[in-house]
Amino acid sequence: MNQQALLTPVKLGNYELRNRVVMAPMTRDRADNPELAPTALHAEYYAQRASAGLIVTEGSQVSPQGAGYLYTPGIHLEAQIEGWKLVTEAVHARGGRIFLQLWHVGAVSHPDFHGGALPVAPSAFNPRAKAYTPAGQLKDTVTARALTTAEVKQVVADFAQGAKNAMAAGFDGVEIHGANGYLIEQFLRDSINRRSDEYGGGIPERARFLFEVVEAVVGAVGAGKTGLRLSPSNTWNSPPDSDNRALYDYVIAKLSDYGLAYLHLREPAGDVSGIPNMVADVTPHYRGIYRGTLITNTGYDRDKGNAAIGNGTADLVAFGVPFIANPDLVERFRHGGSLAKADAATFYTPGAKGYTDYPLLQSAAA
Repeated sequence: MNQQALLTPVKLGNYELRNRVVMAPMTRDRADNPELAPTALHAEYYAQRASAGLIVTEGSQVSPQGAGYLYTPGIHLEAQIEGWKLVTEAVHARGGRIFLQLWHVGAVSHPDFHGGALPVAPSAFNPRAKAYTPAGQLKDTVTARALTTAEVKQVVADFAQGAKNAMAAGFDGVEIHGANGYLIEQFLRDSINRRSDEYGGGIPERARFLFEVVEAVVGAVGAGKTGLRLSPSNTWNSPPDSDNRALYDYVIAKLSDYGLAYLHLREPAGDVSGIPNMVADVTPHYRGIYRGTLITNTGYDRDKGNAAIGNGTADLVAFGVPFIANPDLVERFRHGGSLAKADAATFYTPGAKGYTDYPLLQSAAA
């Protein structure tokens, strides 16, 4: 096995990256200001991790309607664009590349985020989850209302505008969040999408929203600056489709025609072997279907990542939690250094603790 495979250069969209280590998008809840704008603390956090070949930011709502988590930064206000400029400038100063993740949570929200109005979804749907709301309480989600056809088209436009705003903030590109049970995945799955208009019905109709978003974002910033994240075997926030394999086989085959910078796939977070028509080994399966650059994510360490690159399963590997506690993760991979353990109690708490205070390997050894 090539123990340096992760550290070799790779072409991704419009860019040549210095290594194949991707910092995965991770919600961190640090935009604790009225505008939900990134701050100098965000800039420090991302700059510390700029040795990654590519950073994908935390999900950023493309409109107020897209919010569902406390203190997540948006990309729809001028203050947010200005805040993100701090981040991109800091990352670029250290030679890094950074994409913004465009996000709409759909039903995974609560009326407290929307002035008492219901969250939205393809159809009336309650994800039966918990939402930590602006009221400072953990509350049960409610049954979201169905978007009208006109509102669906507005959400498509919001994604395109979010992509343009990201460019104005200095990002190298954007990643469309189509994973983890949020709005795009809610449209894809017949367990949720029971619409009777052009966005509901068979697989092509349920996939229409996704492809309209992709086309709108590509039209706004170019295919070489557009990535997409999917989780074909996700069971979180969205019940499985009646035939997940057929659904994602169709979607991912069609995505090959768009020339995207990359497709970012999540492996299942748990055992899905008992679910009919669910793909257990996501990236190997779709490597044979998708013609383009693949990023794989979930459950990887250095050795598994090197193996995935070495055997051709993926072109890049995204790491989430390891990047929280190891801002110099690339250097630790390079030198075989041990990894620090992240403090889960500070994943979603405001402030620098558990965010920008993890030491570098040399500092930790001193």
